[in-house]
This record gives sequence, structure tokens and C-alpha cells, in this order.
Amino acid sequence: MSYFQHHVFICTNQRENGESCCNNVGGSNAFAYAKDRIGALKKNGPGAVRINKAGCLGRCDQGPVMVVYPEETWYGFVDNEDVEEIIQEHLINGRVVERLKL
Repeated sequence: MSYFQHHVFICTNQRENGESCCNNVGGSNAFAYAKDRIGALKKNGPGAVRINKAGCLGRCDQGPVMVVYPEETWYGFVDNEDVEEIIQEHLINGRVVERLKL
């Protein structure tokens, strides 16, 4: 059994010179929102959910992006409403959000 039920990596990579990157399109904001929401819902910690920052996940043109393990589900999202949908549907109820899946 995995230490966490879900381990979420959100790209917060920042590139220089205006190159495409997740942080330019909200990666850090999404990370902060997801971490705060999981904490507020008391769904964080061993046996539950862990939200982590990630460096470049290699899908910059589809950013911001996150990947949820152990399912290996990749998501692209636009705003906190999308992140909230991923939290509620995937992380809490175990249902992949097909419309945001990459």
C-alpha cells in the first residue's frame, strides 16, 4: 500500500526570458490553492493526500499541469474552479475528471 492515497505534483517551474512554463500561467497559485484546500478539508497526511510542488514536468505547452499518483493521471487546468473539481471528484471521490485529463 502507498504511503499516501493520492500524491499530487503540480508544476511550479519558472523559466527565464518569457519561455513557456507552468508558473507563467498559474502553477504556483494552483499549488497554494490545492494545498490550502486539502488542509482545510483535513484530507492531508499519511493515508490521505499529499500536494507537492514539482519542477518541470515536461508538458509546458499544456500548462499549468498536475499529475496524480498512484493512478498516473495527468491534468491540465485553467483556474481554481478546475483545481477544486479535481480535488472533489478525483482526490475525494475517486473519479477521474475526464474533461481536464491530458
